[in-house]
Amino acid sequence: MFQAIISPQEDQFVAVRPGHDAAMQLPAAFYAALADLADEDGAVPDWFADAAAQAWAMDFRDRPVRDVLMVREPSTLPVTYSRASWEINLGCNFSCEHCYLEQRPFAGMTLDQKLQTLAVLRDMGVLWFQITGGEPLIDPHFAESYRAAHDAGMMVEVLTNGSRLARPDILDIFVGRRPHKIVVSLYGASAETAAALTNTKNAFQLTYKGLVAAAAAGLPVEVTIIITKHNIAELDEMRVLVRDLGFPANEFGSISPTYTGSGSTLDAQTPGYLDKSSIFQGCPAGHTSFHVDPHGNATMCKVGRENPINLVAEGPEGLLRLPAIADAQMLRTGGCTGCKLSSTCRVCRPMAKVYQEAEAPLSYYCQHGN
Repeated sequence: MFQAIISPQEDQFVAVRPGHDAAMQLPAAFYAALADLADEDGAVPDWFADAAAQAWAMDFRDRPVRDVLMVREPSTLPVTYSRASWEINLGCNFSCEHCYLEQRPFAGMTLDQKLQTLAVLRDMGVLWFQITGGEPLIDPHFAESYRAAHDAGMMVEVLTNGSRLARPDILDIFVGRRPHKIVVSLYGASAETAAALTNTKNAFQLTYKGLVAAAAAGLPVEVTIIITKHNIAELDEMRVLVRDLGFPANEFGSISPTYTGSGSTLDAQTPGYLDKSSIFQGCPAGHTSFHVDPHGNATMCKVGRENPINLVAEGPEGLLRLPAIADAQMLRTGGCTGCKLSSTCRVCRPMAKVYQEAEAPLSYYCQHGN
């Protein structure tokens, strides 16, 4: 099984290793040299072995390139993207009050269609790949889909509630094919608090058991602490819990409406934790990245879902239309037309539209509400 990936990324070439932030940018001639060595069953050259030792503390010296490196070929398709996210299935075993998905049906593509879609993403050059849901680990085809993405040389990130991380079959998948990252959402530091937010009696027990198992297996986990009115009193305890497990943590307190325009999720918002600190300075969504829903429909991102393009029916050529679709969704329309504060706005236009459709208070997303 390969230990690192050598891949084109847009107009560059990079060397990356799952589970590690350190990466290398390679000159075109060095990429070509590694590709030739892979074809000829050659050994890892000293210059790459030295760089890998410094970046990842790995000893690749004198080892066959084929054994330790996945050298991906440049895409020959008319459209290429380096990043993609995929909702493998919207179904979930939790029923979180703050979830941006208004409905979570168990539905999606067949296994053959999922594998076909993953092959399309591979051929388009997708290197950074996020699998989400719903809860991805409960999808009946997660194992086959994850293996296909990993074996295609993608840096796979899985977003999960962690409730199935302790299962031996799931651990075997991740230990055998190491992900780039597993991001686990934490909803409380006690059973009662997590249950109040997730509407699931044993949510905390399942998530904590999964985190402990992942720590024991040495998996690359990051924890996202979800901050709501239900668990704000346990914020410090959640921080300590994650620290004691040895995982890095991020905190998320900006609860958005559902992406279909329902504002009911905003009831979970905790005052003071709505992050509007950064000025929106543009986004490459639709140009260098895109999102795929459970039915193979590609959109600019998880928020901007207008004019979807079905990859199963159209193939990658359909994405030639995506940049224009994305640009149209970024135009300031409706209540944002002609806004004199647009240069210092702190939300993208698709997200602002979601807030507007949910009739959310201006203070949640707009400076005019302050």
